[in-house]
Amino acid sequence: MAAGDAHVPAQAAQAMATGRSIELILLGFATVLVTGALALVEANQEQELTSSIVFVGLAYLALFAVGHLAVRRFAPYADPLILPCVALLNGLGLVMIHRLDLAEVEKATALGRELPTELITRQVAWTAIGVALFVVVLWLVRDHRTLARYGYTAGFVGLILLALPGVLPSEISEVNGAKIWLRVGGFSIQPGEFAKILLIVFFAAFLVQKRELFTTAGRRFLGMELPRARDMAPMLLAWGLSIGVLVLERDLGTSLLTFGIVLVLLYTATERVSWLVIGLSFFIGGALVSYQLFDHVQRRVEAWLDPFADYNDSGFQIAQSLFGLGTGGVGGTGLGAGRPDLVPFAESDFMLSTLGEELGLIGLAAILVVYLVLITRGLRSALSVRDSFGKLLATGLAFTLALQVFIVIGGASKLIPLTGLTLPFLSYGGSSLVANYALVALLLRISHAARAPQPRRPAAPVVPIADAGTELVERPR
Repeated sequence: MAAGDAHVPAQAAQAMATGRSIELILLGFATVLVTGALALVEANQEQELTSSIVFVGLAYLALFAVGHLAVRRFAPYADPLILPCVALLNGLGLVMIHRLDLAEVEKATALGRELPTELITRQVAWTAIGVALFVVVLWLVRDHRTLARYGYTAGFVGLILLALPGVLPSEISEVNGAKIWLRVGGFSIQPGEFAKILLIVFFAAFLVQKRELFTTAGRRFLGMELPRARDMAPMLLAWGLSIGVLVLERDLGTSLLTFGIVLVLLYTATERVSWLVIGLSFFIGGALVSYQLFDHVQRRVEAWLDPFADYNDSGFQIAQSLFGLGTGGVGGTGLGAGRPDLVPFAESDFMLSTLGEELGLIGLAAILVVYLVLITRGLRSALSVRDSFGKLLATGLAFTLALQVFIVIGGASKLIPLTGLTLPFLSYGGSSLVANYALVALLLRISHAARAPQPRRPAAPVVPIADAGTELVERPR
């Protein structure tokens, strides 16, 4: 074999190791599942196939073809399972939103009312914006480590975005009792969805820079090394942010999510259980004080403890959600064959109930497995990447998805009080969808850095022994 031919097998093996072919096959499988689900929904609802299935199907195919090409171009060694998981979840969300649109149209027709605006068109548009941002992030962030340079800037902007709705007038920031929106004309957005990513970047950069402070031993108590009092500033800041969001914006979900992210990042950076104990103590204390001081927290807790005590008011949402999950049972009623439209906010806060009624426990378990694969692949990237900032950033991003899924499922199934968050990629809503696409782009960038082959150092030239220089070697004593 010639010397030039020796590099051919290595280059071929390197091309196969990128995993882009596997990603393409899995995206094709997701497309088949989503298209079949759309057909089932329309067959059960309309008894015929309409043009909507063509619009949604082609839009879905085009958007994720663009996403795949972007990954192939800008992050060729990224994890091949992350994007297909996102595509499948986003596609199932589109299917269920279209299914709820058909139910609303049928209801309006029966009552002789004006036909409502279809949410599926808006969700497809938000998906297009999300994929566009996904491509832009992959293109701009060529090395995730550059984000550490802008950690404090990201934290400052994140704080502004998080606090802005709370200080603005209720006319442009409040919807359904929560001040988390910015509404200008017919356009509305939740800045807190983007703030969480910026705050993760800040805390990851800050903890890497100040890691030695948080690992310095303090006093021992019950077998744990407690941190020094002056090193508690990040925990106090996170606790203050959470309480501030709860007070100003009446948003229990964002408050819990913010505090949980910081607590996990602190534990990941220090590997000290004492931070978890202190954080949980802060959380319990803040929860007890909030319950005593704020009416909206009391109503959420009371509805959680006994939703049927005030069935027609505060307990109606959770009660209807439980009825929907109970109706679905193990196997579900079938796509398009249930009545998920009876649950308020079935397309957003209670998407879990919508899925549980028509797909049953088996379908919900399958969806949770997809989430599990997505989250574990993100955490695997955190373990594999070589730099500390990348490890913390990937951990924070992956844990954000995990905690949000837990909070939403716990609220809809009466495990914990309702919080108002939405299921990532499944629920209707533009801000959450677009922000989560940026989050996934950063995860793919980190996984690319973790999986990409390292450049090999050039081998030292072989010098004939006759020409080699003399070296003095000291004999060990």
